Amino acid sequence: MIRTSFFNIQTRGDTDVVDITPHVVEALKRSKLEEGLATVFISGSTAGITTIEFEPGLVKDVRTLFEKIAPKESRYCHEEAWHDGNGHSHLRSALLKTSLAVPFLDRQLLLGKWQQIVLIDFDNRPRNRRLVTQFVGE
Repeated sequence: MIRTSFFNIQTRGDTDVVDITPHVVEALKRSKLEEGLATVFISGSTAGITTIEFEPGLVKDVRTLFEKIAPKESRYCHEEAWHDGNGHSHLRSALLKTSLAVPFLDRQLLLGKWQQIVLIDFDNRPRNRRLVTQFVGE
């Protein structure tokens, strides 16, 4: 059986890291599925989804890491086409990816004790992001 649901998150952009675990947990409860695989997907090419220990120090480290990998102030060919200043956002999203799969059992995500699902918005402006959760199971 497959269950699909959606939720929205308002972000600040600029590598904003948002814990979305509670939203995914709530969607899983509503699905009424006991065991299977949860997929979380962000529609868009300037954000990504991953897991981290969601604490202030690591959130800063994540921001620093992406600034080193794809600096905001570098020159990007994408900006020559669109002049929107978010070439770095697209590259960061491509590296992180826009979806994550997590198994679940007994209506519980099988995350580690210190592991949360996070949305990272790399765009250069605040956004209202629509996320998709899809649960495959029984």
